[in-house]
Amino acid sequence: MSRILAIDYGVKRTGIAVTDELQLIASGLTTVNTKELLPFLKQYVLDESVELFVIGEPKQMNNTASESEVHIQEFIKKLTEALPEIKIARVDERFTSKMAFQTMIDSGLKKKQRQNKALVDEISATIILQSYLESNSSSIN
Repeated sequence: MSRILAIDYGVKRTGIAVTDELQLIASGLTTVNTKELLPFLKQYVLDESVELFVIGEPKQMNNTASESEVHIQEFIKKLTEALPEIKIARVDERFTSKMAFQTMIDSGLKKKQRQNKALVDEISATIILQSYLESNSSSIN
């Protein structure tokens, strides 16, 4: 089976998470400088079998697109051109940064460690991926 890779896209940094090959467990992979994201993904899919990209969809509380959606749409266009064989799904990412920060607190990370924005992005990508896995497993059952 192939992996599913989740992307928490940011203008400066992008968090990335990935499933195991059975697509059961979401794990943080890394945080990449967004300027290096496309080359990173191209190399990753050469090394690993990936069947789906799950990309966070930032929304306002009133369900309208957030300002960063413009940048994400530009990225999706480039990603589709570069890797057209891999499907893309979107997942509402409201509150993922807050959930990531709370996860860091709950896991006992010290204040200095919690200020690591790259780690917040990676955990956010993991939450996006876990959300996708949970929503799809409930639709299968």
